[in-house]
Amino acid sequence: MTREGLCIGDEAPDFVLRDQFGQDVRLSDFRGRKAVALMFFPFAFTGVCTGELSGVRDRLDEFLTFDTEVLALSCDSVYALRSFAEAEGLNFPLLSDYWPHGAVASAFEVFDPIKGAPRRSSYVVDREGRLRWAVHNANPDGRDLGEHLRELHAAVS
Repeated sequence: MTREGLCIGDEAPDFVLRDQFGQDVRLSDFRGRKAVALMFFPFAFTGVCTGELSGVRDRLDEFLTFDTEVLALSCDSVYALRSFAEAEGLNFPLLSDYWPHGAVASAFEVFDPIKGAPRRSSYVVDREGRLRWAVHNANPDGRDLGEHLRELHAAVS
């Protein structure tokens, strides 16, 4: 069981969200083809989120080597996510859980209604669409961030 309540081995909640280019991305479209690393982050253009997603950007080839799609989700608008991706050179899908506000984060039980944003959380969804790994970290420092990325990478390899 993950800390937030979903059980490892459960089918991941399916969703359709728009990426930073306005294109629909459906989680179930990866079934049978790729594992998916889902990374919920609170806000674009904030220090920890920028560091975390830049770390993924710098290691993206390692995820692709293991036939894994990386999807990062926040409640920011598509427009904010596009600006964020361009400013930071993020070359993987950033998905907007803007409306209905936080619906996907709520389905994954990581939405913080007080902040109006997802809690920093990551999941690995296997090729069959099942949750295989999860970690929840409110505010990782540099050391924790590196460890988090190593764990995420190890979970998909």
